[in-house]
Amino acid sequence: MSSLNVISRMLQRKNTASGTETATSWRSRLRGHTPSVSFEDHPALGTLRMLTSAAQRFGIGDPFFKVHEGAGGHHTQIEGREYLNFSHYNYLGLNGHPAVNAAAQEALARYGTSAGASRLVAGERPVQRALEKALADLYGVEACVVFVSGHATNISAISTLFGPRDLIVHDSLIHNSVLEGIRLSGATRRSFAHNDLQQLDSLLTELRHGYERALIVVEGLYSMDGDLPDLPALQKIKSRHKAFLMVDEAHALGVLGDTGRGLAEHYGLGGDAADIWMGTLSKTLAGCGGYIAGSQALIDILKFAAPGFVYSVGLSPVLAAASLKALQIMQREPERVLLLRERASLFLSLAREAGLDVGTSQGCAVIPIIVGSSRKAISLSNQLFDAGINVQPIIHPAVEEKAARLRFFISAMHSEADIRQACRVLSQAVRGKAPGREAEDA
Repeated sequence: MSSLNVISRMLQRKNTASGTETATSWRSRLRGHTPSVSFEDHPALGTLRMLTSAAQRFGIGDPFFKVHEGAGGHHTQIEGREYLNFSHYNYLGLNGHPAVNAAAQEALARYGTSAGASRLVAGERPVQRALEKALADLYGVEACVVFVSGHATNISAISTLFGPRDLIVHDSLIHNSVLEGIRLSGATRRSFAHNDLQQLDSLLTELRHGYERALIVVEGLYSMDGDLPDLPALQKIKSRHKAFLMVDEAHALGVLGDTGRGLAEHYGLGGDAADIWMGTLSKTLAGCGGYIAGSQALIDILKFAAPGFVYSVGLSPVLAAASLKALQIMQREPERVLLLRERASLFLSLAREAGLDVGTSQGCAVIPIIVGSSRKAISLSNQLFDAGINVQPIIHPAVEEKAARLRFFISAMHSEADIRQACRVLSQAVRGKAPGREAEDA
């Protein structure tokens, strides 16, 4: 059996092992067994060790958890060496921007590092409210609330707003945070094939009448594939079926639209195109956290009922100040958005010219190179790293084994030479040629 097949089987085992076992059968099987009191025998640890051992045995290395020695961006330093970096969400180059740093330092001096407690308990700082108002204005909606984590934003918002009498229908490639929010809500969950809005319409036609509320969830820019949903068509579907529409803008803000306002601007629509706009502060906005923007009623519910807001410490004033300044720079300097578009389009066209599989990417900052196996994705990532290019593999079970890939995040700060070099080295590696370490002197 080839090393490829061995690793493929190991990677698939997580999804197949005892997946259909009933509660009755596993209770019966456990009778007489000694209870587990150690994480050493936890199945997740066993899977991890199996994968690590296989990687060592077949010489494909471990590309994860590298230690970066400076600010993340289009270049990075790891163990004293410079790399071209395509594994960072610094889309507009605002992480480490002098004005962003200065705003954070001023907030640090004035407010300290922590919000101290939940905003319901400890009160608020002006910069938190200023950030929320700026985001609401950006989307053209009534209000906004920020959370300390993007992942927790989706979990807390969805599980607060919807429950067992509701239906939630989502794109099959939706982010894990949405799936976790749906699971906690207790709502009925159905998925439709990626960007297949005809199937979405059919599902709602079949099921909508049996539920109190219905929610459609999509991403503004899909973080694995780099493509977009059809927002005008989604508007018609949600109106026809009297459903809510939620758009996860985590990767769309700063990327889509002429001024970076996201999916609605891309299609020339207003804030009423969706009922719930969700986004993160950790990508374009150079901070950490998440937000929900929409009607005042929506935000009031979340501020008084969402566990991730009510029972969590408030967003650090330092991070709020950094993200607010980044948002102001984005709006003041739309040329950053246009430059990002040019660089991403160049990468996409060069990759296609080289015969690389970019899937359905539309060249909007996120560009996958699909290589067809987890082993090959890890091996290519290591080869590119040796050549001075840092890009992470995406492997099963995050994607299907046949869709394993390298995922390139493009920044406005990447030069044209950076893009051409990366595509040249990538093409050589995919074709089995040993790429040279051209980035070392860059």
